[in-house]
Amino acid sequence: MSNAIKRLSMKDLEKNRESFLNELFTGLQEYGFVVLRDHAIDRQRLDHAYQLLERLFALPVETKLKYDSGDGGRRGYTAFGRENAKGNPHADLKEFWHVGQELPRDSAYVNDYPDNVWPEEIPEFETFFKSFYRDLEALGKTILEALGEAMNLEPDFFRNMVTDGNSICRLLHYPATRHLDTQHSVRAAAHADINLFTLLVGATDSGLELLDQNGDWKPVVSSEEEIVLDTGDMMSRLTNDVLPATVHRVVNPINQERSRYSMPFFLHPHSKASLECLPQCVGPEGSKYPPITAGEFLEQRLIEIGLARS
Repeated sequence: MSNAIKRLSMKDLEKNRESFLNELFTGLQEYGFVVLRDHAIDRQRLDHAYQLLERLFALPVETKLKYDSGDGGRRGYTAFGRENAKGNPHADLKEFWHVGQELPRDSAYVNDYPDNVWPEEIPEFETFFKSFYRDLEALGKTILEALGEAMNLEPDFFRNMVTDGNSICRLLHYPATRHLDTQHSVRAAAHADINLFTLLVGATDSGLELLDQNGDWKPVVSSEEEIVLDTGDMMSRLTNDVLPATVHRVVNPINQERSRYSMPFFLHPHSKASLECLPQCVGPEGSKYPPITAGEFLEQRLIEIGLARS
């Protein structure tokens, strides 16, 4: 195993495709994380997105609670202290807002996903984040197709799986920690993501760490122009842990007066997609995980992290 998380240029997907595919696969196999640069997400759009986030979370709590659907955090606002990592009794020090898939009325999944919720106090919010969501989804599909090619899958395997997928752009606010319970809680306790993979679009402060195969916590360092990609539990199930879902966390800051904002994009399959182990990943000891659909697995995990009831 190399000592560093691989850093890949999206330009090499065209210029040095074979090398890019190899580095993507081995990087995810080693750490479950890679860092992407030279992507097409414009820096000015990222800056504007974070400005909108600050405006959103600066709204009074009573105002934000108007947009809490009560539906397990699937869309709209989820208040501070509502979510905990699987197996952790202490709530994370964060609040967030979910923007989800906008489906055509004739989609087979139109009744599977709730409608988006938009804050009327920020009129441009809806238009901007619908567009921003589409940009991130397009980048995610490009990376997935490259990964599928690296794994010798059918050309449309992953694209078919995530078309009309239940992907989520999570707009996150970690408040300043000075008056919070930092003895028992951190901004995001150790966890693996639920989905196929996550695109972490910058962040306004450091704190992200991954747990490597030696059991050591390793800082994930990226610049404002880079996107961190990590694989989730759905990918580990599909690949029988060939591509692991790496445990990671966001630790509390030294500077307790400063908030942190981030915008992870969780790339999900559509709800009826099968997460049964790929034949080439079964291995001599068979599949570690029983077959399940993406929708069933998501519901199971939402219950485990306190966002849905059984």
